[in-house]
Amino acid sequence: MNSKKIAYLVNQYPKVSHTFIRREILALERLGLSVTRLSVRGWKNELPDPVDEQERQNTRYLLRDGVGSLLGAGLKVFRQRPTAFLKALRIALGMGFRADRAWPFHLIYLLEACKVLLWLQQDNIEHVHAHFGGNSTEVAMLIRLLGGPPYSFTVHGPEEFDKPEFIRLGEKVHHSAFAVAITSYCRSQIFRWIPYSQWHKVQVVHCGIDAAFHENLPNTFPDEPRLVCVGRLCEQKGQLILLEAALKLKLRKIRFSLVLAGDGEMRPEIERQIDLMGLREHVQVTGWISSAQVREEILKSRAMVLPSFGEGLPVVIMEAMALRRPVISTYIAGIPELVTSGHSGFLCPAGDVDALALQMEQCLTAPKETLMHMGMLAQQAVLAQHNIEIEAGKLAVLFSNSNAGELSPRAG
Repeated sequence: MNSKKIAYLVNQYPKVSHTFIRREILALERLGLSVTRLSVRGWKNELPDPVDEQERQNTRYLLRDGVGSLLGAGLKVFRQRPTAFLKALRIALGMGFRADRAWPFHLIYLLEACKVLLWLQQDNIEHVHAHFGGNSTEVAMLIRLLGGPPYSFTVHGPEEFDKPEFIRLGEKVHHSAFAVAITSYCRSQIFRWIPYSQWHKVQVVHCGIDAAFHENLPNTFPDEPRLVCVGRLCEQKGQLILLEAALKLKLRKIRFSLVLAGDGEMRPEIERQIDLMGLREHVQVTGWISSAQVREEILKSRAMVLPSFGEGLPVVIMEAMALRRPVISTYIAGIPELVTSGHSGFLCPAGDVDALALQMEQCLTAPKETLMHMGMLAQQAVLAQHNIEIEAGKLAVLFSNSNAGELSPRAG
């Protein structure tokens, strides 16, 4: 297993909100695997985290040399293996039928697959792993159809489950060596789109937290009634309903401050609502911050709040719990698999502003000792389920067994 040469293929790497991919890659390398980083784009993005900057230097980018390099790769692969190329071309064109992107995009994915295939041949790569079930997984599938190495991919949700037919999720599982689901809930959603005979391919491997993130924690707990929400400012994370709940706390004269740590397409609307609701003295928006700054913001807060409408299982929930902070979130997707309401956090129905405000008030007014005990239970729960070394080990075994043909189907 230690001699395995793996390529990770991601649509954009490194990325501020995808530190879990970096942790996974580095953990696999600690286990002795050789991991080549491949990304479609991302070589010019601003990166607040210096560790991500180092990862960028170790990453090869498909689009960096322009369209000409893709066309050249496509022509070369066609000459090398015309039958496989035509088969992949037929599949690529079919992927554009009733899809969220028209067929010209899928032709580009085929050319990207040709370029990656040539790189893989040069480096003797034995397996390709993609994250997310969209474009990068389609490229990995086309590489396989061109005669390249086996592939696998990790499904996170919720985007893959918003349009499973449009992204041909079932077909991607069919051609794969295996598929990874980050939670049991996620696995169940994949099951909906594949035949029972393929269920054995879907394996649960959690995203992980490394020990360095939660080492040397201070013994203090903040006295200030402060909450932090970490995440991209977008519809699915629920920051607008969080502001409505904050307004209710203000009207009840509850002392609090709220930090929205992150950035995104909804920032202008969120800033506007902060002003319209008169919450500027209570709410701060930080913009993108590094992993170290996220850690600091969580430690300065009594709890992490994330009232999501759609999720897989947010890594920031794992991070907050690893830092011994309870979590305020919603009963959706994989979140209840980790957070137990009244034990390691506070859960409420998604979209219910009154219930969210009540949970926030209970957290803000609870005795410090109660929250410290909840934080301890939270850390125990996340370390039991999301140790990066253990989870990377599961992946390494899957890479080894699938290539050896040992991923056997279910009985019957």
